[in-house]
Amino acid sequence: MNTRPWTRAAHLVALVALSPLLFACTSSPTEEDAAAGGEYAAAPAGKVAAVCGHTKAGPKTAPDGAVEVDPAVPGDLADKNEANPPGTTFWLAPGRHSLGTDEYASVAPKDGNTYIGAPGAIIDGRGKNRYAFVYASKNVTVKNLTITGFDAPANEGVVNHDSGDGWVIQDNTIEKNGGAGMMAGARQVVRGNCVRENGQYGMNAFKDGDTITGLVVEGNEIVGNNTDDLEAKIEGCGCTGGVKFWSVNGADIRGNWVHDNRGPGLWADTNNNDFLIEKNVIEDNDDSAIFYETSYNAIIRDNTLRRNNLVSGKGFAGRGDPFPAASIYISESGGEPRVKARTDRLEITGNNLENNWSGITLWENADRFCNSSANTSTGICTRLVDDVAKCAAPAIEDEPLYGDCRWKTQRVDIHDNRFAVDPVAMDCQEEMCARMAILSNVGTWPEWSPYVGDVVQKAITEKQDNHWHDNTYVGPWKFMPFDAQTLLENTSDWQNQPYDQDLGSTFTAAE
Repeated sequence: MNTRPWTRAAHLVALVALSPLLFACTSSPTEEDAAAGGEYAAAPAGKVAAVCGHTKAGPKTAPDGAVEVDPAVPGDLADKNEANPPGTTFWLAPGRHSLGTDEYASVAPKDGNTYIGAPGAIIDGRGKNRYAFVYASKNVTVKNLTITGFDAPANEGVVNHDSGDGWVIQDNTIEKNGGAGMMAGARQVVRGNCVRENGQYGMNAFKDGDTITGLVVEGNEIVGNNTDDLEAKIEGCGCTGGVKFWSVNGADIRGNWVHDNRGPGLWADTNNNDFLIEKNVIEDNDDSAIFYETSYNAIIRDNTLRRNNLVSGKGFAGRGDPFPAASIYISESGGEPRVKARTDRLEITGNNLENNWSGITLWENADRFCNSSANTSTGICTRLVDDVAKCAAPAIEDEPLYGDCRWKTQRVDIHDNRFAVDPVAMDCQEEMCARMAILSNVGTWPEWSPYVGDVVQKAITEKQDNHWHDNTYVGPWKFMPFDAQTLLENTSDWQNQPYDQDLGSTFTAAE
């Protein structure tokens, strides 16, 4: 991560031009390791999707009409897949199935195919194959399998490599692969999977040149991904974490346990819209639990967030950067009534946040807008402007382009959440943690920008309908409005004019 969040380099766009990166697979902790206090903490008490090691087993015998696949025959799955018509069900017998020695050896499903694993059925890329399931076939089901050992390049995925629509990926263990464990297409359902220790992402929800609609991610354990630490290898890439979403219109992300990922837990980046993120347990991720960036209209409710962004927060503090690294990071995102969704706001409510480095940061980069060189998603405009070239002087100086060329942090409603923090438990030095923030930078460039100076700082803080209210605070919270140099130590300064935040909220020093 660079020293300033507004100088982060391009995300996916910057990577697609890179030569493919192949990832070595690392071993995951065994159940014996976990019982002995190994790499990951035990599942927290209460209802949580502790799927890894407990995925639902498939049938012990082949279902009626299914084609049986023999692990003792190299390439048997790919051969029988090719020989049978669309809509065929394949049952993979117990054992380790291989796809051949060629790096592109894989399975190309036909529309409506189903792949079910018996208990102990494994598809192993053996470090030789890049992908398990390829081609943009529709309505494919992949269930009850372990899929491991594939070396997909950066930004590519092992399962549903070509982002086919209508896939159901359920009750699998997808682990120790390069790249992303899976890609996503429209109306994809990802349910009950252990998505563990993949080289880049657990899932990369990206479809080249298209918008993904109707995505469901429910009841999965998403743990330990980005084993190859790409942020350290590709400076400022913004390309890692548990799950990354790109231009997804309509997503329900519910009841997952997202933990111990190197990077953010859930990261929605660039023109996403209509997200419901609810009842997840998100904890111990190196960066933000939830990062919602240059996107629109979301409901974030009833989640439990614990011990997130301690690594990134300490990184900022260690280099003396006062930017408030937050557990919920809203960057150039908010409610927009003109973009159709189930809500016209960005609502954050009913969440319980405990010992995250900081709480919620609302940020807007004054230099980042459509057609600015600071817009890291090169060639992409807001959902309100259909042509990047329109956002140029002199037309951008007047409405509607003056407003519509910006991704705005606006109409954010933060209420009825609990924020608890103990700086000692987090090893927070020099009081750099436990902050709430609503801020921007001074606009400086490009030279023709109509947003130079404090235009955006005033807008996000005073004019864009962003409000905290009726929350519960425990611990020594501080508040950062307007810019990174303004730090309010007294709650009354935050609640009174000119900020008028957290009306109806309660504040307790400690429990």
